[in-house]
Amino acid sequence: MSSHRAGRSAAAALAVALAATAVAGCASADKHQTSTTAKNAAATQNASNSSAMSGMNMGGSAVASQVPSVNGIKPVASQVLATADWQGMKIQARTMTPTSFVIFDGTGHETLDKATKHDSFHLMIMLNDAHTDEPIAYATVWATIINGAGKTVFSERQWPMNSAYMGPHYGNNVPHIAPGRYTLKLLVSPPVDGRHLEYAHVWLKQHEVIEHFTWKPAT
Repeated sequence: MSSHRAGRSAAAALAVALAATAVAGCASADKHQTSTTAKNAAATQNASNSSAMSGMNMGGSAVASQVPSVNGIKPVASQVLATADWQGMKIQARTMTPTSFVIFDGTGHETLDKATKHDSFHLMIMLNDAHTDEPIAYATVWATIINGAGKTVFSERQWPMNSAYMGPHYGNNVPHIAPGRYTLKLLVSPPVDGRHLEYAHVWLKQHEVIEHFTWKPAT
C-alpha cells in the first residue's frame, strides 16, 4: 500500500515539473516574439525616418553643389589678395560676399550702403597687432584697384566696421570688375589714439602696400 502511494506521488511530481517546463517555454517564446516584433517595428520606423530625412536634404553635398543667391547676390569665395607687415602691424586684404551696411556719423544719423548683384565683392582689410593678434582700430585705410590697362576701377575709403560674423575690419563693396589681373594699393594711415610706451615709436607715417591679384568671379 505504501509502495503504491509513493508511486502516485512520484507521478504527480513529474506532472508538475512537466507543466512548469511548458509554462516556462511558452513565456520564453512569447518574450522572444515580443522582442522580435519590437525590433522589426524599430527597424521599420528607422527606415521611415531615414527616408523622411533624406527627403529633407539635410546633407551638405547637395547644397554645396548649388550656388545660392540672395537678391541676385551670389556668395564669393574668400580670397586673400594681399598680406604685409608694417612694424608689427599685420595687414591682410581679402574678398567676401558683397553685403549691405550702414555708416553711422556719430550724431544719430545712419546712411545705408546697399549691396547689389552687380558688386564683385566686399573688400576687407584687417589690421592686427602681431604681438597680441588683436584688431587695431582708429586707423584710416584707402584702397585703390587698377586693371591691367592701367585704369583705376576702384578708389574708395575702407570704412571701420563692426561685424558679428566677419569680425572688426575696414571694408567696402567693390562694384563690378571684369575677370583679369589687377593691382591693389592700400594706403594705411597711422592709428590716431593714445598709446602705451611700447607703441610710442611705431606706425607714425602713412604706409603703402602694393600687391597683384587675379580676379575670377563665381559662376
